[in-house]
Amino acid sequence: MDSAKAQAILDASRSSMGMDISPVDLLNIEMFASRVIALADYRKSLATYLHKKMGVVAPNLAALIGDQVGARLISHAGSLTNLAKYPASTVQILGAEKALFRALKTKTNTPKYGLLFHSTFIGRAGQTNKGRISRYLANKCSIASRIDCFADAQSSIFGEKLKQQVEDRLKFYETGTKPAKNIDVMKEALEEFTTLQTTLASESGKKKKKKKKDKSADDQDAADASLNGTLNGTLNGTEVEENGKKKKKKKNKDLDADVANESVNGGENGETKKKKKKSLAGEGEEGTPAKKSKMEVDEDVGGGSEKKKKKKKKSLSAE
Repeated sequence: MDSAKAQAILDASRSSMGMDISPVDLLNIEMFASRVIALADYRKSLATYLHKKMGVVAPNLAALIGDQVGARLISHAGSLTNLAKYPASTVQILGAEKALFRALKTKTNTPKYGLLFHSTFIGRAGQTNKGRISRYLANKCSIASRIDCFADAQSSIFGEKLKQQVEDRLKFYETGTKPAKNIDVMKEALEEFTTLQTTLASESGKKKKKKKKDKSADDQDAADASLNGTLNGTLNGTEVEENGKKKKKKKNKDLDADVANESVNGGENGETKKKKKKSLAGEGEEGTPAKKSKMEVDEDVGGGSEKKKKKKKKSLSAE
């Protein structure tokens, strides 16, 4: 809020009698103030969105007549391509079709401007020069819309130069100073545009070279890492194979040693068994009763039984 308005409100509050505000009135006032603040914020956000969008879609038209008027022209025409196809006379009265047909029907004066009336240039012009400046502005708007629609690269250089031409035309209507020619202004704008494009191309080339260098460095690092990985893998594989071979050799040596020990132990056990057999045989010869075989045992049993029978017979005969 301006300081003058604040001072005026303060002075009025001091001079007026006033009255107490009820709680209901205070609540409604607060709600209304919050709604106004929210609408103001929303309008600011829409203005920023429109400025960004017009800078992308039609930068030259936005630089010439502003974001809001340019957006209204594009919306009324349907698209930027349709607006670029319109002649300057149609752009001049775009938005005043009803007044135009009514004037044609009643055979009165046709309208001098349509949506272009909201531009600041027409408001700054005098009453006698409003039609002339609107015709000149419509001509520059058609040029700007065609550049925006059919140019390969977007830039606001042409729009700024066209705006300067309109300013010079206003000065010419007021003071009579001659403005620069259109061909000279367009040549200057084209030179600036080409220099801008070359600088942008050089910067993009530098960026691409830097990206390529970074990419090549990353690829080299990745290749080195993969090579180191393969080398480490092969070295580890050879070490594992050597360790396996060493372990196999050690196992074979241990097995050979065990076999040799078993053979030695087996020989010793055989010798001990032979010695035991020999010792047992020697003891039998020396006087220890050797074990009889089964046949011998049976014969001994049979002989004993026969002797018993003879003794029984003798005893019976004696009786």
